[in-house]
Amino acid sequence: MPGGRLTQRDRQRIAAGLADGLSYAEIARRLERPTSTISREVSRNGGPVGYRPQQAHQATAQRARRGTPIPLRAATPPVDAMAGEIIEMAVRTGLPRMTARVHIDLLLSEDGRRTAAELTRRLQVSPASVSVAVNYLVENGYVRRERDPQRRRDVYVLDDEAWYHSIVIGSQQTLETAKAATAAVEAFGPDSPVGQRLAKAGTFLERVIQDMLESADRWRALLS
Repeated sequence: MPGGRLTQRDRQRIAAGLADGLSYAEIARRLERPTSTISREVSRNGGPVGYRPQQAHQATAQRARRGTPIPLRAATPPVDAMAGEIIEMAVRTGLPRMTARVHIDLLLSEDGRRTAAELTRRLQVSPASVSVAVNYLVENGYVRRERDPQRRRDVYVLDDEAWYHSIVIGSQQTLETAKAATAAVEAFGPDSPVGQRLAKAGTFLERVIQDMLESADRWRALLS
């Protein structure tokens, strides 16, 4: 019941909420619990990446029986907690949670490669969720898609050059915005308040992005 101990069903709903990319606050609202209860539950039991409802429920029962705290899942590697922190930072910058989970899983993998099936299994989410996430990452240059001809399936790869490509793609998108603002100046009139505002914005964005692209080219060799 709301306000009491978390039930196994509550923990299953928490896991489902994490898989769907919900924030702790939204999960808490749906369960009618304090946000601190959800964040504490997840952090104690593997973090956003490693949270498993059945194991979390068993660990809580063991703590209650023993009356003293016990370590988190022995099988949970320290990287889970670190990944959870990185994911939260990525989400705060505006990246969708599911996309952030996929990106960080690729980033922390040994060779920076995963198939869609591997991502689905590791993150315990639906293939559709993984598909949406990897499509976003591919379109924005964070990962690239390769074809495995032997197994007839796609492999998603994050290499060192991904950081460069993501900056270039993002910059090009911002340049399109700058060009649109500049083009709209004539429609409103260059001497009108709106026209002047758009002209300043377009010029500012264009100069900043050009500097960013030049900087990315200058330091690209660091990724080699």
